[in-house]
Amino acid sequence: MRGASATTLNRPQALNAVNSKLHTELAQIFADVQWDEEANVVVLTGAGRAFSAGGDIKWMEEMAKPATLQTVLWEGKKIINDLLELEKPIIAKVNGAATGLGATIALFCDIIISSTEGKFADPHVKVGVGAGDGGAVIWPLLIGVCKAKELLMTGDLIGAEEAERIGLINRVVPPDKLDETVQQMATRLANGAIRAIRATKVSVNKLLKANANLILDASLALEGHCFNTEDHREAVRAFIEKRQPRFTGK
Repeated sequence: MRGASATTLNRPQALNAVNSKLHTELAQIFADVQWDEEANVVVLTGAGRAFSAGGDIKWMEEMAKPATLQTVLWEGKKIINDLLELEKPIIAKVNGAATGLGATIALFCDIIISSTEGKFADPHVKVGVGAGDGGAVIWPLLIGVCKAKELLMTGDLIGAEEAERIGLINRVVPPDKLDETVQQMATRLANGAIRAIRATKVSVNKLLKANANLILDASLALEGHCFNTEDHREAVRAFIEKRQPRFTGK
């Protein structure tokens, strides 16, 4: 594929859930890709049967420690800002579940193409924390405030066809057509008037940057406070004990 670079989230045994190491790598990769002179287009996907299941629940116990949390929130802001600063077109190839931070990263890409096996959700509230790492920024822009608040406040999962219907993603194809469809789009962009394409992306991203500047610092800070609540600790315990959490609003 001429002028295209493939980047893969590669923790397939954990559905590409984001742990400390992967989070740090995500906070660097998009800035690095910007300076890759051989790539005009970036394709981002997940290894195995998922795009990314979001934050690794097992990591969240460590994340709640003040020093760790400060680093995580800084990295979270950098991931979003680097995605917005990346001038090259980036295509999300969604091969399975994209939830939490996984959904956020996919939705901040320029074109989101999913197989019919793709599923999307931002279930932060289900683990007792606010949708702070970008969900509150991007979902309302894509599908409107009312529908975004419903999905963010419930954490409900929607299928790829519904995601396409409401404008959350660009296109849905059968699993055996996903590679071909993404390759065709990547090739078309890579062989196009790339300076004009970049100029267009940079212009449109002004809107996303304005929204991120308005919301992201507050949403990350509020998410950080939630890590110290009893509801979040209960959610982590329930996950480890393989039961439903019993939230108390504390």
